Amino acid sequence: MGGINESNRKMVDIAKAPAGYDGPGFFATKLGLAVGLARKNSIWPLPFATSCCGIEFMATMAAHYDLGRFGSERMSFSPRQADLLMVMGTIAKKMAPVLRQVYEQMAEPKWVMAVGACASSGGIFDTYSVLQGIDRILPVDVYVPGCPPRPEQIIDGLIAIQKLVAKEPLGRRETPEYQAMLATYGIK
Repeated sequence: MGGINESNRKMVDIAKAPAGYDGPGFFATKLGLAVGLARKNSIWPLPFATSCCGIEFMATMAAHYDLGRFGSERMSFSPRQADLLMVMGTIAKKMAPVLRQVYEQMAEPKWVMAVGACASSGGIFDTYSVLQGIDRILPVDVYVPGCPPRPEQIIDGLIAIQKLVAKEPLGRRETPEYQAMLATYGIK
């Protein structure tokens, strides 16, 4: 069952090279494009799952959907080794400081995906004890709708994150605009 040959080469999805100049023996491109390509295809998610959305995420990781096809098969359960925080399920207000601490422990660059109605807006739990969307305490990059969302929707959310990652300029996180956005959340 060896390697890749011409008959099965079209079945393998190989990352396309970024725009650049090539010639005999060389290829030149912008550093930001090469870094974006590398980051896009090696996202390490940190699942923060509290309820049924976490079960759907487990299905997304299983063989039938296989999130590993997108370079995200390595789950990181340490915030210091993750660059995508996937918040799935109901977040109680008592849990909000813990979620915030997990986010702050992540190294830059980092992205956040709110998976499901509860993480996005509190869902059906419009009560005093449930946080009505994690965007009240964290900046969210992608929202995945559903209660619970299907694995295909979670994959669509990851693809949306990949598109953001690939196009993000290298110095964006140090810009005054980005720092001002973090300041609105009380994050330094």
